[in-house]
Amino acid sequence: MAGQRSNGATLEKKLQNKAAGAKNDAPTPSQTIAAYMDKMKYQIAEAMPKHMSIDRLSRIALTTIRTNPKLLECSMPSLMGAVMQAAQLGLEPGLIGHCYIIPYGTEATFIIGYKGMIDLARRSGNIKSIAAHEVYENDFIELTYGLEEKLQHVPWFLRKDEQPKESGKIIGAYMVAKFNDGGHFIHYMPISEIEEHKKRSKASSKGPWVTDYTEMCKKTVVRSGWKWLPISVEIASAVTQDETVRKDITPNDEPFVFEMPQEPQGDDTTQSGDADPKQPDAGSGQDELDLE
Repeated sequence: MAGQRSNGATLEKKLQNKAAGAKNDAPTPSQTIAAYMDKMKYQIAEAMPKHMSIDRLSRIALTTIRTNPKLLECSMPSLMGAVMQAAQLGLEPGLIGHCYIIPYGTEATFIIGYKGMIDLARRSGNIKSIAAHEVYENDFIELTYGLEEKLQHVPWFLRKDEQPKESGKIIGAYMVAKFNDGGHFIHYMPISEIEEHKKRSKASSKGPWVTDYTEMCKKTVVRSGWKWLPISVEIASAVTQDETVRKDITPNDEPFVFEMPQEPQGDDTTQSGDADPKQPDAGSGQDELDLE
């Protein structure tokens, strides 16, 4: 009897260990995302501009997603859609502020950053230079619109008429663009208008509006003045993807069905032309589960 109880306890323990092992073999969210990225690698590469590397973009995108636990909880189609949007626009997420992938509930939202906006504008070929600056309450700024436009901005730490001890709050931001034909464009926004734009953003309380507020102020003024810049229709339409969730992006803009790669079942390596392995007879005494 003691031997039977011992064998029963051993069998139960082996079953528990096998069940625990099956749970441990389940892919983590990070591994699942990596598998999807690898599956879409060639599709993403087809959508990318020539100056970008698919291997570099994949590494950066995976790092961005893995370092934000909330992104790991987002739906797979929205995550892959955000990565594809970055690829199509030739922008790198995260590191240098070209664009961001922000979790909004269970959906990943694609947001263009200030540097991404500037980069897209420069690609038009019609802009000689473009930049945006924030303005603090202790800066000196003088702006005149009209036939003879004039802008003078002296940061608080370079002022000679006064010597403020601190910058004070941000009171606005402006963009200056110089065109190849000699023209230019100046656009200023007070902080009240910038805050109104922020309120309309789905990511107003998270992401770059929290971590990179100054950069987002500059991005907002560039986006606001975007319609007056001499850029192509393709570049102009790129901004419409800002702060969007896409789940159906492929290089041909056709719906893409996401499927997890099938895992091999056990150690079965039988090919279609091989004979089926011999099954044990019902009365052979061999257990269905190999617990050894």
